[in-house]
Amino acid sequence: MPKLRGEAFWRETLRSAHYVVAPMVDQSELAWRLLSRRHGAQLCYTPMLHAQVFLRDANYRRENLYGEACPEDRPLIVQFCANDPEVFVQAALLAQDYCDAIDLNLGCPQMIAKRGHYGAFLQEEWDLLQRMILLANEKLSVPITCKIRVFPEIAKTVKYAQMLEKAGCQLLTVHGRTKEQKGPLAGVASWEHIQAVRKAVSIPVFANGNIQCLKDVEECIRKTGVHGVMSAEGNLHNPALFEGRNPLVWEMAEEYLEIVQKYPCPLSYVRAHLFKLWHHTLQVYQQLREELAKVKTLEGIVDVNRELKLRCQEEIANQKEGEKPKEGLPFFHWICQPYIRPGPKERCKENGASGTEKGMRGKRALEEEEDGNSEFLSKNKQKKKLRNPNKSFDPSLKPKYAKCDQCGNPKGNKCVFNMCRGCCKKRAFKETADCPGEVLQPPEHLRGLLWTCWRDHLCPSHGTTSGHIKSWKLMLPPGGIYAQCFQTLPKSGQAPVSGRAETQVSVLKTSI
Repeated sequence: MPKLRGEAFWRETLRSAHYVVAPMVDQSELAWRLLSRRHGAQLCYTPMLHAQVFLRDANYRRENLYGEACPEDRPLIVQFCANDPEVFVQAALLAQDYCDAIDLNLGCPQMIAKRGHYGAFLQEEWDLLQRMILLANEKLSVPITCKIRVFPEIAKTVKYAQMLEKAGCQLLTVHGRTKEQKGPLAGVASWEHIQAVRKAVSIPVFANGNIQCLKDVEECIRKTGVHGVMSAEGNLHNPALFEGRNPLVWEMAEEYLEIVQKYPCPLSYVRAHLFKLWHHTLQVYQQLREELAKVKTLEGIVDVNRELKLRCQEEIANQKEGEKPKEGLPFFHWICQPYIRPGPKERCKENGASGTEKGMRGKRALEEEEDGNSEFLSKNKQKKKLRNPNKSFDPSLKPKYAKCDQCGNPKGNKCVFNMCRGCCKKRAFKETADCPGEVLQPPEHLRGLLWTCWRDHLCPSHGTTSGHIKSWKLMLPPGGIYAQCFQTLPKSGQAPVSGRAETQVSVLKTSI
C-alpha cells in the first residue's frame, strides 16, 4: 500500500483529527493518553524520545514504546529528537510499526536541548534538517512530520516551513512562540505567524499555543484556518478540555489512577500529573502538598488523592450561599481549570523579591549560568564551589573527549577502530577482528570455559599458548578468538573432539 501524504494522510490515517494532545516529556505516557482520548482527544503524541538512546538501548525501547501496545491508543505519532540523519532514520525504522507517523522535534527550547544540540536549536541548520527529512521520507513506510517554533520574523518562519514541506514533511505543527519564549518569559503565542504558515504551505498544519479551553480551540481554528489544535499545559490541568467541560478534579484523578493500575508507569509521572490536576487545591492544603511530594507508592498517592477529595467535599458542604471563588480563579479550586503562568513581574511579587532579576531566576539557573557568563550559581554548584574553591563551571574549560564512531560515547584511547570498549567488543565478536589496543576479557564466569574450549579446539591452529595466558586471564590473540570459539566448534552431525570438551562447549553456548 502506497504511503499516504499531506491532506490524504490527515484525512484517512489521522481520521481528520482536530483535537491533539502534545508530546510532553514524562507526561504524555500511555495512561494519560488513554484518559485524554476518553475525554475528546482525537490524536496523541508520545513523549519525546532520544533517537540515539532508542537505537542502542532495548530496555529504553521496551519501556517507552514496545511494552505499551494498546489498540485504543491510535492514531499515534512517535516523536524523536535527533541531530544525525542516519541515527534518526534507524531509530524511526524501529518505531514505525508501532505508530502512524514519526515526528521530528524541532521545538524544544530547554537548556538540555541546547546542550544536546536538538529541538529548537536546530532551526538555523536548514541543510541538516533537509537531509534528515529527505532520508526519513525515503526510507520510512510511515509519513514524517515536524513540530517547530517560530522565528521573530514572519517571513523567515514561512520560508522555514516551506523548506520543511519541500524536504518531505507531511504535516507541520507550529508553536507560535520563539525558542526564547519559555518559563516565566513565555508570553502569548503568535497566531499571526501560524496563520501565515497555514496560507503558505499545502500540507496540514496544527496550531500550538494559548489553548486553555474549548473556546480557545474553536477561535484558533477560525482565525488561523489550521486543520487541528494541539494542547499541552491546558490538557494537563483539564483532560476534559476538548469536551468543553470543567469536571471535578477528583473525578479526573480517580479515573487516571484506575488506568495507571492497568497500564503502569513510573511513580514520578503519576505524582506530576496529580500536582497539575490539584494545582489550585494544593495552594490551600499545603500539608497535603508535602505528603504528595514525599509518598513512595501508588497506594500512597491514592490515599492522598482520597484525602484531598474529602477536604474539598467538606468545604463544599460548609460553603455559604453566593460565595465566589478566591484568588481571582474562574471556578472554585476543586474544579479543573486552566493555570495562567505568571510573568516575571508577578513571579517577582510571589517570591517577595525586590528586583526583577531575582524573580526571573525561579527555581533553576538561567541560561547565562549554563554558559558560564553569570556571577550567580545554582545551590548545587555553590555547594561544589565550597568544597573545591578552585572549581570552574566554564564549559570551555571542560575536557573534550573523542567520540565513538558507533554510539557517541567517549572512545577508548587505545582503540584502533575509534570505538568505545563496548562497541569494540561487539565488533571483535561479529567480525572476528580483535583490537590490538584493547585487552578484551570475557566475563569471569566464562573464562574457564573459554580456556578449555581454546585448549581442546584451537590450540593446534595457534601453536603454544605461552604469551597468551597471563595470571589465568584469557588474552585474545589475533583473529578474534572470542568469535572463533563459536565458528570452529563441532557442527551438528560431526564427531566432537572429546566428551568433556563437548559438554563444556554446550555450556559455553548457553552462557553467552
